[in-house]
Amino acid sequence: MKRRDFIKTSAGAAAIMAAPAILRAQDTITLRLHQFLPPQAPVPALILKPWAERVEAATDGRIRIEHFDAMSLGGRPPELYDQARDGVVDMSMTVVGYTPGRFPRTEVFELPFMMTNPVATARAYWDMVETDFQGNEYSDVKVLGAWVHGPGVIHSQNGVNTLEDMQGLTLRGPTRIINDLLGELGAEPVGMPLPAIPEAISRGVVQATVIPWEVTTAIRLSELVSNHTEFSGNEALYTAAIVLVMNKPRYEGLPEDLRAILDEQSGAALSGFASQVMWDMDAPAREIAVNAGNTITTLDQAEVERWKAASQPVIDRWVSEMGDQGIDGAALIERARSLIAQHGG
Repeated sequence: MKRRDFIKTSAGAAAIMAAPAILRAQDTITLRLHQFLPPQAPVPALILKPWAERVEAATDGRIRIEHFDAMSLGGRPPELYDQARDGVVDMSMTVVGYTPGRFPRTEVFELPFMMTNPVATARAYWDMVETDFQGNEYSDVKVLGAWVHGPGVIHSQNGVNTLEDMQGLTLRGPTRIINDLLGELGAEPVGMPLPAIPEAISRGVVQATVIPWEVTTAIRLSELVSNHTEFSGNEALYTAAIVLVMNKPRYEGLPEDLRAILDEQSGAALSGFASQVMWDMDAPAREIAVNAGNTITTLDQAEVERWKAASQPVIDRWVSEMGDQGIDGAALIERARSLIAQHGG
C-alpha cells in the first residue's frame, strides 16, 4: 500500500471510530414535562413554554422539552410529583398540597394571611427550598422552580360579604391547610384539584371555590358564578405552593455543562418569573368578570381583621402538628416571614 493511501485510509478509519462520540456530544436530549392545566392557561402558555424555549436556546438545542398538558399522559394531578420521581415523566409541575400532609414544611407558605407580595413570597420559598426543603421533603427529586400564585379570591354563587356568609357554605379548596382554614371560617370545605371545579359547581357539589383570578380564565369561572370576594390590605387570605420538579437520576445524568445551563435558567430566576406572570395575569382575568357584570366585593380592613382572628387556630394547629413531627413550626413561620420581607414583601 502506498504511504499516501495508508494515510487516507487511517484518517478515514479514525473518523469512523470518532463519529459515535461526536454524535453523542451532539445528541438532542428530550425531556417530557407533564402538568394538569390546559395549554391555553397562563402557567403553561406564559411560564413553562417560554422557560423551556430559553433552556433550549441556551443549550443550542441540545435539550428539547416536550409539553404534555392537561394530564395527557394519564393519571391524576395528585400523582404528578410521583410521576417525575419514578421516571414516568422527566419533569412535572403540580400544586404541592394536592398530596395532603406529604410536604409539611412547605405548608408554611399556605398559612392564612402569610403571603404579602407573591413574588417576594416565591423568592422566599425558593430560598427555603435551597437551604432546607430540597434536602428533606424534596430529596427524591430535583426542584427546578418553586413559586406561589397571586392572592386567593372567593368565587361564589350567592356572594360572601361578611364572615357570617361562610357559615355552611360548601366551598372547594385546593390543599389541606387551605381546607382547614375554610372549615375554621365556618364553611364546609371540599378538596379537589382545579380541573374538577367546573363540573362540581355545575352539579351543585360546591357553591363556591377559592382560586386566584389568574386561573379563572382556564375554567371559564366567571360564567359559572357571579360573585367574587377580595380582601383589602397587604396580606392575602391564602396562596398555594407550586413546584416544577425533575426526575433526580435524569437530572444527574445530564452532561455537566447542560446541568449548569438548566440550573442557570431555573431556580430563583424561574421562581420569581413564574410568580410575577401569575400575579400579572390576575388583572385581565378580573376584567373578564367585570365585563360579565359580575359583582366584586372587597372586604374592608375591619372585616379582614375579623377573618384574621378567626383563622388563628389554623396557624396554632399547624405549629402543634409540626411539633408532633419533630419540626419547629414557629421557627419556619419566623424564617418565612423574614425572607418575604427581605425580598420586598
